[in-house]
Amino acid sequence: MLAIIQAIERGKIKGAKVRVVISDRGDAKALESARKHGIEAVWLDPAKSPTRLDYDNAITAKLRESGVTPSAGLVVLAGFMRLLSPEFVDSFRGRIINIHPSLLPSFPGLKAQKQALEHGAKVSGCTVHFVVPEVDSGPIILQRPVTVKEGDTEESLSERILKEEHRVYPLAVKLFVEGSLKIKGRKVAILKK
Repeated sequence: MLAIIQAIERGKIKGAKVRVVISDRGDAKALESARKHGIEAVWLDPAKSPTRLDYDNAITAKLRESGVTPSAGLVVLAGFMRLLSPEFVDSFRGRIINIHPSLLPSFPGLKAQKQALEHGAKVSGCTVHFVVPEVDSGPIILQRPVTVKEGDTEESLSERILKEEHRVYPLAVKLFVEGSLKIKGRKVAILKK
């Protein structure tokens, strides 16, 4: 999240503005970071919503209040570890992106770096993708490889992948804002402008 905010502030993503940061954890560092950058930061407590759909409806209401609608804006997931309801995903289809610490479709879900190490992968990395109702299955926007080194731990591999995430995620947001992404079935074309 911070890498995207900083890219916008530095003028690397023209025409973009972070309108609100929403977290499902009250102690998330992202909330404090957002406030330091003058961005509205909101904790929506999942315990106050009886169902996942109720929680997602609360997110939708906050997004709309902040000017992000299914026809305008982009929902960027960064460290948001809750599954979104199919209704939420469908309403914002083509306008929600996520980053995952593996080269999807390999190692979806939790602990992707650990999965890569346990499988003896020689290359891991990160993937920015559009979100669909199925976990880590949406059309891929960008990927960056990271070599798995002999003796890597989950922490050391995660650290190197995170560096690539900080480079590639702002680029994906930039491409979206510029109108350079076109979803064609399972593929994403990057249009030359």
